[in-house]
This record gives sequence, structure tokens and C-alpha cells, in this order.
Amino acid sequence: MAMISIKGLTKRFGDLQILKGVDLTVAEKEVVAIIGPSGSGKSTVLRCLNFLEAPSSGEIFIDGKRLGYEDDISGGRKRLKDADLNRQRAEIGMVFQQFNLWPHKTVIENIIEAPMLVRKTPRAVAIETGRRLLDRVGLLAKQDVYPSTLSGGQQQRVAIARSLAMQPKVMLLDEVTSALDPETVREVLDVIKALAEEGMTMVLVTHEMAFAREVADRVIFMDEGQILEAANPAQFFSSPTHPRARAFLEKVL
Repeated sequence: MAMISIKGLTKRFGDLQILKGVDLTVAEKEVVAIIGPSGSGKSTVLRCLNFLEAPSSGEIFIDGKRLGYEDDISGGRKRLKDADLNRQRAEIGMVFQQFNLWPHKTVIENIIEAPMLVRKTPRAVAIETGRRLLDRVGLLAKQDVYPSTLSGGQQQRVAIARSLAMQPKVMLLDEVTSALDPETVREVLDVIKALAEEGMTMVLVTHEMAFAREVADRVIFMDEGQILEAANPAQFFSSPTHPRARAFLEKVL
């Protein structure tokens, strides 16, 4: 069953076309790694998947439901009301390069805020869930501290726990290790690997080629706003078929 379906996705910013007709299907429990050079459109795909950017054209379906739009009486489409869009977004967890934690709230307060506001989860239940998730990412002892006291790797693990607190159907991860010191990268990647093993559907943009090879079920190579190749990691990293993919791997491996 397709958890994510992208059909003919394009995105323009003025005269600049970033995405040029992206088609991609991600099965339930599948982990897809999107790689490619800077400016290829990788992060824009993720931002469209969470409707942080509205597609210029094309459609996105999450668990069978069209994202961001509904049919109008003229036979076209109209953007969903904010309340309906926020309900859709609640099903889609996203973790960014920067941690985006609220500095004036403790770790546990960062985690319980969205479930209480969006899902109307009772505070006691949200705290219990938050503590369980912090334990899952190895940070239960840090529940009452402020983000500024944490390392970058610890803050990113809190950000992952915060996304998981919404019980999303899909997790999107955008270069989540790019702002980290090399010493803390592995602790974050281990958390993501555990999520993959537990069956979370994930799309991750990464520059960590070894990690993409290790955790992904499928690797997508993008350049200039298009998907040029899609293959399982063993095939892609040993014998890519597209010349641009071969040239890219020669530079980064």
C-alpha cells in the first residue's frame, strides 16, 4: 500500500523552476533516502510533502488522502482551510537541519506542546508519552532542562521525539545531521535507524552516503529538479545507471 504518492509535482519561485515533474511512491514502512547535489530540489520535495511549500502543480497523497487541496464546484481544486490543513500536517512529522526547539521551554514542555494544542491530548497523557519517547531516544534524564544546556546531537534527538509525540504516519527528515559535530552524528543516526527497524515510513534527505546505504530500502537520486535514478542501495552505490549519478558518486565516495 502506498503511504506517499507524488504525481507530477512542480514548484516554481517566480521564474525559477525548482521541481520539474516529480513522481514518487513510498510504500508503508518503506525508508527512502533522497540524495543529490546542492540545489537539486531535495529539500523542496520534503517541504511540499508537509505543505510548507504549496506545489505549483501536481498532487500529493498521504495515506490515500490528497494533501492541501479539495475539489471545488467548478471541477478544479481549492486550498484547504487552515484547520483542515493542520489536521493533515499532524500526520506528518518533520525534522529539520536546525532543531527549532523553543528555548524558553524545557525539554518535556517542547514535546508535549503540540499534542496538547493540536490533538487535545490531556497534559498528563502527553507527559507520560513524552517521557516514554525521551527514554526511547536516550534522554529521559534531560526532561527538565532547557535546550541551551544540550549538545547539538541531544537537541536533534529531542526534535525527533517531539515529532514522534504527534504519532505521525510519516516522518520527513531534512539533512538532520548537517548542523552537528562529527562526534554526535552517530547518536542521531542510531535513533533514525531504530525507527526504520520499527517500521516507520520515512523519507530522508541526507548527505551521509554510508547511512543511506545502511538504512534505506531505496535511494532516489535527484538533479536539477528531477529524479534521475531510483534503486535499492546495493545496486545504486555499486553500479548506478545514470551518468550524472555516476559522476556524483565519484565525487562524494
